[in-house]
Amino acid sequence: MIAGWLRDRGYAVDPPSVVPDGDPVVAALRAAVSARVDVVITTGGTGISPTDRTPEATLAVLDYEVPGLADAIRRAGLPAVPTSVLSRGVAGVAGRTLVVNLPGSTGGVRDGLGVLADVLDHAVDQLRGGDHR
Repeated sequence: MIAGWLRDRGYAVDPPSVVPDGDPVVAALRAAVSARVDVVITTGGTGISPTDRTPEATLAVLDYEVPGLADAIRRAGLPAVPTSVLSRGVAGVAGRTLVVNLPGSTGGVRDGLGVLADVLDHAVDQLRGGDHR
């Protein structure tokens, strides 16, 4: 779903990578940042279960957070999905790469992509050195 959404918006997309939570997420994110991709969107591992560790893995790679984006993604699920507030997903920048954690559910992904639809191109342009229009 995410890869198709990005392709539909003109982004070149590598095949999706599926890795276990924890250190493999750190390695995959670092590889993407090293490859200088514009955006990485993860899905899953953002809840409160003991095995959900994607936010911690992401924070280990980020140079800085973009908390408003993560908050907007959580809010997008309300009021239809009250448990959306339990997502611990983060968003931020590593190098010149925007990294965004989305929940693992298809509904959560859909909500998150809805938020990104309004801001992704502008964020990528800013990270490439663009200025406000």
